[in-house]
Amino acid sequence: MSFLSSQNRRTLITVFITLLIVCEMLAYVATTPRPQEQFFQLYVLGAHHMAADYYPNNNTDISIGEAVAWYLGVVDNMGSVQLVSVRVKIGNQTIKPPDDQNATESPAPLVAEYMRVLQDNETWETPFVWTITDAVSTGGSTHLLTLQFNNETYQLQDRTASGGHNFRLIFELWTLQPDTDTFQFGWVASGEHRVAWLQVWFNMTSPRLA
Repeated sequence: MSFLSSQNRRTLITVFITLLIVCEMLAYVATTPRPQEQFFQLYVLGAHHMAADYYPNNNTDISIGEAVAWYLGVVDNMGSVQLVSVRVKIGNQTIKPPDDQNATESPAPLVAEYMRVLQDNETWETPFVWTITDAVSTGGSTHLLTLQFNNETYQLQDRTASGGHNFRLIFELWTLQPDTDTFQFGWVASGEHRVAWLQVWFNMTSPRLA
């Protein structure tokens, strides 16, 4: 029968304890859920509930009175109940979109706002049917005067595009900040300010003449 020397015995014990610690760490990692990533999703789908068919007959030229059917949706993956606002703005080719890097909103004028309380992991989706109800052409520019969103009419203030080209609807996600009781563009997660927004371009090349 052979016996371990004191040095070898200490080495064996050290190796055993090290392996035991490693095994316990691996078991902890395997059984402990990872922290949930906190984020929102904002989306717009076309008429057939797909990321396609955004325009009637796939034509980006929208006429007065022509209904355009979309689906507007928000997904709450923040791990808690959230009060969200989707703000709809109308812009043209020159106005700035939202700035992702600086987390700032677009200066385009607000047209409509939709608010909703979302539970964690809840998806809110609603039809969004819009129609240009009045537009006029003067001096080579097209002026959008009124729009309808889901049969509600909105008056516009000087939304103009040269020749009626490159208008756009901008959708921004805003969230309520409980500490200040105010809405901010985007949300804060893990100390980082994040934003979600979308824009869809269209033309209005058949306005009435002034």
